Amino acid sequence: MSQVKVLVVDDEIEIRELLKDYLEEENYRVKTCGDGEEALKLFKIFKPDIAILDIMLPGMDGIGVCLEIRKKSTLPIIMLSAKGREVDKILGLGFGADDYVVKPFSPKEVVARVKSQLRRSYQFSISSEFKNEIEFRDLSIDPSAYIVSLKGQQIDFTTKEFELLLFLARHNQKVLTRQQIYDGVWGFNEYGDLNTVTIHVKKIREKLTKVVGEEKDYIQTIWGVGYKFEGEEL
Repeated sequence: MSQVKVLVVDDEIEIRELLKDYLEEENYRVKTCGDGEEALKLFKIFKPDIAILDIMLPGMDGIGVCLEIRKKSTLPIIMLSAKGREVDKILGLGFGADDYVVKPFSPKEVVARVKSQLRRSYQFSISSEFKNEIEFRDLSIDPSAYIVSLKGQQIDFTTKEFELLLFLARHNQKVLTRQQIYDGVWGFNEYGDLNTVTIHVKKIREKLTKVVGEEKDYIQTIWGVGYKFEGEEL
């Protein structure tokens, strides 16, 4: 198996070097930098398997870097921040991040998060190879290629948005609680809260609505319970 490549972006050199040391102990190949513009350059050249981004960076901040990466890749992204306020957490995850760690943190915790994200990404991609494309009247979801097409138009989703949509579609016409969705997509051992589900559903709806307008809402909100996917069978 090829060596896993990790991109670490933080404006504090001590944090960069600390994480680099711990990650290299796990036999990961690590590249580091301290600002957003350099991060995007390294992303193109280094082609990492996972990225760790600090939110507060000189120049382009971590959210901006995350958005730019998401235009080209679905690799797992873990955000770092010195702020633990709920709004920061929702903001980070809402813009395409897969996980969130608040400073100060244990480097072992970050390594554990990296392993968790890589494991989920690997397991999901392997299991997806043996899944047939899910097709409804106007919507098709291809797990092997992470492709969603609506009325013949391909829609770009982040990794977590795709996995959430796929999870709901596989439970077509069934009401799922936000806890069930969180456990099914993020996992029982993940850090986070149920607002993450709400944010990602909102993003998915926005992207689907751009194609079909208000004529069809594939994800119905069941107030006080959760959500239900409603796809028209062929």
